[in-house]
Amino acid sequence: MKLLLVADKEERSLWDYYTKDKTEGVNLILSCGDLDPDYLQFLTTMVNRPLLYVRGNHDGVYDRRPPSGCDDIDDEVFNYHGLRILGLGGSFRYRDSEDMYTEEEMAKRIRKLSGTLSYTGGFDILLTHAPAAGYGDMEDMPHRGFECFNALLEKWKPAYMIHGHVHQEYGDFQRSCEHSSGTKIINACGHVMIDISQDEYPEEGKTGSAFYDWQIIRRRKRSH
Repeated sequence: MKLLLVADKEERSLWDYYTKDKTEGVNLILSCGDLDPDYLQFLTTMVNRPLLYVRGNHDGVYDRRPPSGCDDIDDEVFNYHGLRILGLGGSFRYRDSEDMYTEEEMAKRIRKLSGTLSYTGGFDILLTHAPAAGYGDMEDMPHRGFECFNALLEKWKPAYMIHGHVHQEYGDFQRSCEHSSGTKIINACGHVMIDISQDEYPEEGKTGSAFYDWQIIRRRKRSH
């Protein structure tokens, strides 16, 4: 499965100078936040593929004008043909803002999802705006990563974590690294393409979580 990952910067090559060949073969678009809603609408329309997003710390405009045709997956697990994607947007709180969280507030969001994650049997991609502490974050408070993301990765061991928030021009930029859990971490700032092989996530309806698998198979049969 080919994924287009975007975050933080509206790239002219994918907007002003877009051509179909640049996104050939893309199955799904994932946005890590801090992007103009018109940009997301443009991408999902031109690529003609679903776009899932979480909010960044500068996405207050989404309250008035959410990106049309795109799915907000904050605080939920979205299943795309068997690929389970958990969304947790927002950044570390450095001022009063709806899309910023203290460590405890983010940990509370994760605790509220414990029942959902047991039901889905975990997840394959963690989609966030902020990084995990110690993995591509910075020492200043606005760009600090969340410790609770580390605990989440250690517990469920998803194949990927995809985030934004830390830009290339900030200095010590890491496009990718590996977490101690074995999770591959990718900073999507700007854009990046990745290919996920079928052995990196369960076949649709075969997660091992019986009731969830039954619901997914039932839903698939109904759609046909």
